[in-house]
Amino acid sequence: MQEAWIQLQCPDCGEQWEANPADLHEPDRDFTCKHCDGTRPLSEFAKTTRDFEIIEEFHAS
Repeated sequence: MQEAWIQLQCPDCGEQWEANPADLHEPDRDFTCKHCDGTRPLSEFAKTTRDFEIIEEFHAS
């Protein structure tokens, strides 16, 4: 399997970073921004629709 990277952006502080979906949990579980400690479902951190789709596809198996 090829390694993928997605763009994340905190909806609270606006900080942006990249992450490997293998290191992330399901999109509906809470995720905490390491920059501001804002907590929301991981799906709200996906910067683009495609990033969200990649997270969903990765955890669909």
